[in-house]
Amino acid sequence: MFRFEQVSRYPLKKMDFQIEKKEKVILFGPSGSGKSTLLFLFNRLHNPTEGTIYFEGQNVKEYPFTELRKRVGLVLQEPNLFPGTVLDNIKYGPSLFGEWKEEDGELLMGYVQLPSTYLNRDVEQLSGGEKQRVSLARTLANQPEVLLLDEPTSALDYRTAEDIEEVLEQLINQHELTMIMVTHDMRQARRLGNRGLFITEGKVMEDGKLPDMLDSPASQELKEFLEE
Repeated sequence: MFRFEQVSRYPLKKMDFQIEKKEKVILFGPSGSGKSTLLFLFNRLHNPTEGTIYFEGQNVKEYPFTELRKRVGLVLQEPNLFPGTVLDNIKYGPSLFGEWKEEDGELLMGYVQLPSTYLNRDVEQLSGGEKQRVSLARTLANQPEVLLLDEPTSALDYRTAEDIEEVLEQLINQHELTMIMVTHDMRQARRLGNRGLFITEGKVMEDGKLPDMLDSPASQELKEFLEE
């Protein structure tokens, strides 16, 4: 699905790896190691300074931005909704492609476990957890194949974070999505991921199965990171 060949962009150095369909990949490591930079390369929020990224065998630069970001959706730490109603936000993407159907609103609210009465609510009236659910619904409205998640629960309180995590897990399994997620929460990594990329100093230090690599780290760097 994704292939990185000798990809660099500060602080990342010559990244080489592949991600297959339906994998649930966790990117983790110390602050400043390049996790979010790496995540943003998948849908060209960043471009590499060196190397090539392939999506479904084709250079990502050959895809129109709108198509790439429709197929490779991103959910950020902060929900980043635009002014207006919940409906305005979630129908925006599909409307660009002439794909919005009225019944989709209720369906998407069901996916993220919000009542359909929320569709006409102004986003300014929503709590942090509700905004993150709407942000997720907006991404899902484009029917992505890949879900990029940049610490999607770190700005939420513990209980809300647990709820969002549960919603994410159900959606990823139900829609058979490929997930690539940055998290600093190793309990969350265990629950949601089946593969881990441990990144430190701009390199993939370890690439392995979760939770095996958390229980038996192969490198001193990962061992020290987990002890912190």
